[in-house]
Amino acid sequence: MGTGGDGEKAAPALPLEALLALGLDQRTAENALVNSKVTANLAAVIAEAGIKECDKSVGNLLYAVATKYPTNALVHRPVLIKYVLSTKIKNPAQLDAALSFLTNTGPDSLDVEKFEEACGVGVVVSIEEIKSTVTDVLEENMEAIKEQRYHINVGTLCGQVRKRHPWGDAKTIKEEIDKRLAEILGPKTEADNIKPVKKKKEKPAKVEEKKVAVATSAQPSEEELNPYTIFPQPEENFKVHTEIFFSNGNIWRAHNSKEILEKHLKATGGKVMTRFPPEPNGYLHIGHAKAMFIDFGLAKERNGHCYLRFDDTNPEAEKKEYIDHIQEIVHWMGWEPYKVTYTSDYFQALYEHAVELIRRGLAYVDHQTGDEIKEYREKKMNSPWRDRPIEESLKLFEDMRCGLIAEGAATLRMKQDMQNDNKNMSDLIAYRIKFTPHPHAGDKWCIYPSYDYAHCMVDSLENITHSLCTLEFDIRRPSYYWLLVALGLYQPYVWEYSRLNISNTVMSKRKLNRLVTEKWVDGWDDPRLLTLAGLRRRGVSSTAINSFIRGIGITRSDNSLIRVDRLEYHIREELNKTAPRTMVVLRPLKVVITNLEEGKVLDLDGKMWPDASDTDASSHYKVPFSRTVYIEKTDFRLKDSKDYYGLAPGKSVMLRYAFPIKCTDVIYGDNPDDIVEIRAEYDPLKTSKLKGVLHWVAEPTPGVEPLKVEVRLFEKLFMSENPAELEDWLGDLNPHSKEVIKDAYAVPSLASAVLGDKFQFERLGYFAVDTDSMPEKLVFNRTVTLRDSFGKAGPK
Repeated sequence: MGTGGDGEKAAPALPLEALLALGLDQRTAENALVNSKVTANLAAVIAEAGIKECDKSVGNLLYAVATKYPTNALVHRPVLIKYVLSTKIKNPAQLDAALSFLTNTGPDSLDVEKFEEACGVGVVVSIEEIKSTVTDVLEENMEAIKEQRYHINVGTLCGQVRKRHPWGDAKTIKEEIDKRLAEILGPKTEADNIKPVKKKKEKPAKVEEKKVAVATSAQPSEEELNPYTIFPQPEENFKVHTEIFFSNGNIWRAHNSKEILEKHLKATGGKVMTRFPPEPNGYLHIGHAKAMFIDFGLAKERNGHCYLRFDDTNPEAEKKEYIDHIQEIVHWMGWEPYKVTYTSDYFQALYEHAVELIRRGLAYVDHQTGDEIKEYREKKMNSPWRDRPIEESLKLFEDMRCGLIAEGAATLRMKQDMQNDNKNMSDLIAYRIKFTPHPHAGDKWCIYPSYDYAHCMVDSLENITHSLCTLEFDIRRPSYYWLLVALGLYQPYVWEYSRLNISNTVMSKRKLNRLVTEKWVDGWDDPRLLTLAGLRRRGVSSTAINSFIRGIGITRSDNSLIRVDRLEYHIREELNKTAPRTMVVLRPLKVVITNLEEGKVLDLDGKMWPDASDTDASSHYKVPFSRTVYIEKTDFRLKDSKDYYGLAPGKSVMLRYAFPIKCTDVIYGDNPDDIVEIRAEYDPLKTSKLKGVLHWVAEPTPGVEPLKVEVRLFEKLFMSENPAELEDWLGDLNPHSKEVIKDAYAVPSLASAVLGDKFQFERLGYFAVDTDSMPEKLVFNRTVTLRDSFGKAGPK
């Protein structure tokens, strides 16, 4: 069909027994039958092979042909099948080489000599050659072998041998390497049998310029170092993107023709062009950070460009507030758009393409209501207006554009396939009438394109090379390419990645909007939300967010729930290195040092960093020690125990950066349970060796109250790990997700803290100055606690 799609009839269905006769295992065969595309390809391969049964090795290769074969070279598939049946191609390495060669050949004539050379037909690698190459590889890696012994990555060594002998027997290579390693290293020692501790994948990989051994068991993979290696280059965009299956048995194979691809490459200069296309109907959340990391990151890594494109097809939902926020937060996340565009910039071009679609008989004006459209889709029935004359649809569409038809009385629908099992091919709506001025385009239009119509078209108009989106859009792939094939337009490479789902929160804009508009939270930047504005206000940096995203990867894995602990791990990792230490007491309990003379104040040094040198004044802050100090109420008990390291009657503890103190008396209030003051003596010579170390704050001057600050403590917003799956998800809100402590005490040096400053409050967690903060009353948000339940070694 058209410039970018090849059509053919689908093959008949296969019985399970036919696949088992190929030597496929039961599970593989059953999985194949679930996928109509795989079943059709397998039926075609079996028919071309002319067999009913074969041994397992041949059957597995034929299965690979059916699932991997490049559809732009279908004319050569019977030739490849003959090579497999004759065992001239007898292993996966040869088959992969053959498929690669045929992909590049396409429908052009096949050069048999070059084909056989490319996939190693007739090549025999002798055992002597394998032994010689193994010797060379082991010598090159000898330093790493002697250092790591039996912990050396044998797979890496095998790969180096296979690189020089791609057609050598993999089993023979592995056995020869194992034999030679045993000769070099001798019997295994006790240390050789201890399993090495692997680096956690979630830690961000640091690429540093330093010498490393050629083979190392802890060496990160290429994809961990550069997650963008999985994406093809723009000039490779001639392969079939997808197969569009129709209910009448036709198949469109969507791909770019040579002419279209050359025109595209000329327009872009061969550069990678991506886009980040948010809809401006709310604030961005951490899921959008993943999208930015992929869209902007790929363009940056390939020295290309990434558009920031506002998907503003719905004039009723967009707000300038959201547009301004998105532009600002993209910059805060560390990304710079190539250009800022709007889908509405292309309204005229989109309209003209819609007219052309009608002219080609592939769109029609429909008068069904929304309920009728839904009913007809469920029953797989055509609209009564589907086959109206082309000229009639052209006239009615012009009337729609001129505002002559009432809102809701007509839509423009694409003529796709109402009988298709994929509901995204059920004559999707391309245009609807809305008598609403557009925030960006003004009042020029009263018809607006749908997302399904506009998204792929603007991708094509902007010459996007890689259209990247989340997995829920996978089912829309046929309709995406259907429209581009129907109009003979350039087709971007589409790739879907797993959506980011994090525990104990909600990520959908609809739910976030309810939380904000119904005032369950304090705005879009509430620190309990995983909006990017909320995370920033909480004290999380963009580098910590991007480190978290890199750690979880950008693959097409399932949409599993990521525990919020993983995000907190990356936040701690950064703050542990960047946040200076200080002391704040949240719930003060007064302690009077009875053996310190009245009016005396000692200026002590507190360390901003655990490893700060005693001679480095810039790494210390002044801590006044006076007769009246304050400790946490929770750091005092009337009854001591072995596992308790706080203060108790008759017991001594160390005050951080100061002296040991010993409780000598307890002063009660009117209520016997109300302790109002502790009396203690300090040890100026520090003769005591104590396990318990407490943070504290003292009166800076006798009789003067310490610096008062407000501290806000945050917990998970929802009690359940996955509240989104609950019917009453609002009922799952954590009533203790926010605690405000109005009158905490802080050391005097905190008085100069300003917005953007972050600290570790010793023993309490990491905190950041809040936007509500004022010089006369500082406000701090707890970013994250000190406890690390994700990584084994948390910050000190």
